[in-house]
Amino acid sequence: MQELHHKIAMRGYESLSEEELLTALLEDRTMATALLAECDSLAGIAQTPASRLRMVAGLGAKRCELLLASAELGRRISSNNGAVQQTISSSDDVVAVMRPLLKELKHEECWAIYLTNSNRIIERTRISQGGVQATVVDHRLIVKRALELLSTRIIIVHNHPSGSATPSGADLDITAKIKEATALFDIQLLDHIIISSTESYSFKNNGKL
Repeated sequence: MQELHHKIAMRGYESLSEEELLTALLEDRTMATALLAECDSLAGIAQTPASRLRMVAGLGAKRCELLLASAELGRRISSNNGAVQQTISSSDDVVAVMRPLLKELKHEECWAIYLTNSNRIIERTRISQGGVQATVVDHRLIVKRALELLSTRIIIVHNHPSGSATPSGADLDITAKIKEATALFDIQLLDHIIISSTESYSFKNNGKL
């Protein structure tokens, strides 16, 4: 550990390998090595259930909580960095804002981005979350929040944990319902974007809106 602390002092945390970062956090190199061997990577550790993590190399409940809290901290920092984008001008902007929140999830979540007439972001709101293959979306809640915020434009975003961003039949159906519901209140549905770990799909860019 003394050698590791010296490396941190001289070259900073950014110089550390994944195993060294875990060692610095847990203060146990054997445990860090075992975790990486079991979960393959830092991302893999963040996605591993707490019940399983506690069993790896005697990690225990307290260190498990520390590890998962650190992973969540990193996710939120990444999300906040993405949120620096305040105005949406393309589907790429939406992906940049939302991918940090959604790309590592093992379940589906649906979010609404509420915008002004000039496409400035008013709020990002999680509408629902569900299982591995689907989430239930209530278009009435989406419209209700838009009216509360006086938002005139909406973008819907959800993730596909399966890795494919291709829309399902259910995705097409809910998009049509949201578009119909928002139109009743002169609110424009600009896009519906699906994000996976490696790709994205824009309903607008593909002529579905």
